[in-house]
Amino acid sequence: MDRTGPILVDGPVEVELEDGTVVSSDRFRVALCTCRRSKRFPWCDTSHRRRARAPE
Repeated sequence: MDRTGPILVDGPVEVELEDGTVVSSDRFRVALCTCRRSKRFPWCDTSHRRRARAPE
């Protein structure tokens, strides 16, 4: 699957990161980053829009 944008999830949500840290949001909908460019990872900050993704 070629995903270039976020995944929208109805909140509130808790996300467990790879290191075991749990982050949460109480918003009614959140955008989860799939490109890993976000400075607010795992939350999307639209960094995927700033440059084209390199071909794999």
